[in-house]
Amino acid sequence: MSEIRDARLLKANSLIKKGFEPYAETFKVSHSTKFLFEKFGYLDNGEEFNLNVSLAGRVLAKRVMGKIAFFTITDQEGKIQLYLEKKIIDDFEISAKSLSFEDLKEIVDIGDWIGVYGTIKKTNKGELSIKVTKWEMLSKSLQPLPDKWHGLTDIEKRYRQRYVDLIVNPSSKNIFKTRAKCISLIRRWLDEKDFLEIETPILQSEAGGAEARPFITHHNTLDIPLYLRIATELHLKRMLVGGFEKVYELGRIFRNEGISTKHNPEFTSVEIYQAFSNYIDMMNLTEDLIKNIISSCCDSLVINYQEKVIDFSKPWKRVSMKNVVIEYTGINFDSFNGDLNKAIKSLEDINIEISPKINTLGRLLNEVFEQKVESLLIEPTFVTDYPIEISPLARPHTENKEMVQRFELFIAGRELANAFSELIDPVDQRQRMQLQQSLRDSGDLEAHCIDEDFLQALEIGMPPAGGLGIGIDRLVMLLTNSSSIRDVIPFPLLKPAITSSKS
Repeated sequence: MSEIRDARLLKANSLIKKGFEPYAETFKVSHSTKFLFEKFGYLDNGEEFNLNVSLAGRVLAKRVMGKIAFFTITDQEGKIQLYLEKKIIDDFEISAKSLSFEDLKEIVDIGDWIGVYGTIKKTNKGELSIKVTKWEMLSKSLQPLPDKWHGLTDIEKRYRQRYVDLIVNPSSKNIFKTRAKCISLIRRWLDEKDFLEIETPILQSEAGGAEARPFITHHNTLDIPLYLRIATELHLKRMLVGGFEKVYELGRIFRNEGISTKHNPEFTSVEIYQAFSNYIDMMNLTEDLIKNIISSCCDSLVINYQEKVIDFSKPWKRVSMKNVVIEYTGINFDSFNGDLNKAIKSLEDINIEISPKINTLGRLLNEVFEQKVESLLIEPTFVTDYPIEISPLARPHTENKEMVQRFELFIAGRELANAFSELIDPVDQRQRMQLQQSLRDSGDLEAHCIDEDFLQALEIGMPPAGGLGIGIDRLVMLLTNSSSIRDVIPFPLLKPAITSSKS
């Protein structure tokens, strides 16, 4: 690679000697490749259109045949061919100080950014092209791109060098276009329904709003520990206390947890809170919002995800956690009459791994669901009625105090959304936070902490409300048929690359 780099540096220096910059300051682009194909795709083979255009892009292919050359360049929207003829370019060079056809052949490499001026031409073989009159070097590439026939196939290298992945794998570029469209659509949908986006702090003195282990940092001037937020929930609820009725935030969340195809320690979510509503209202909102996103991004409510057809147009299934566990395992937790040991013994035949944290029937029910049921929920399914001990911020059911008014949405075997009727009773909330704090003090680093300021806000008075969180990354996985969350995050967290050096 060093020989290639040295050779390209020599080419960059040769430009300087000729009085041209290898790294331009600016270039005026008149059109995009997308516009040109939409506007002039109708031209007949061999036909030309005398419109002056200027276009900039990266060189992806280069063919020189004597006094004619064909390049392919790409901009953000796509690729287009350049038709380069020695006589045309050299005639322009004589009339104005510019680079020659010979310079083009000798100096331009695949990977370089160039700018061109010219007119529109469809070749005799039917390829829409720019008939170039003048060209400029915009940025000289010193490193070669991966081989065009094999591309960047090393998965980790694709994540580590995303900039190269975007150049050689058009599908990657389309993923991030879809991601941007998805985020824009969510904001527009909520804004049109009079939700107000609120920015809440990323650095917090107490990390609350979820059961998750936080990242810890330190503020030097104040000399205090701080946490990166694990949720936006508690601050958005404070806005409801302050009198706002419909709020949301779409932003980054940080959890010090494992990395998998479904988890990245830094991810994006949208949390939505609406006063005078409950978890049923949030269920309806979730279905309407996600259907709108799927339809807008995929042009259909029926998609193919990892060779599974998922139909979002049908009414989405709604089932309690207890009933869905019965459906998929045959185990009825009501039959244990509160006896945890009896329940554990009954699970021996289905091979459940039970951690020391499982000390109640509710936690055991959730464990069975996660290990034996969750991955099987392919069609959109709202699982409702969660155990109270794993839902410290949710309102209890009126008839069954062991359960809360909560749901999680599962699609393609993954949790996509989590919502509940908010707990607004400050006395109940304090008791639950105290219980969580005792678990935390006993070594459970994911247990919720006591947030005195939030409890103070509840005592001021919070209206009844429903709250919802949707994982943006997992939603984009669905929209783009991506199997790993790292495919849809531009720069996923990776271990530093191990580099060797010669002494």
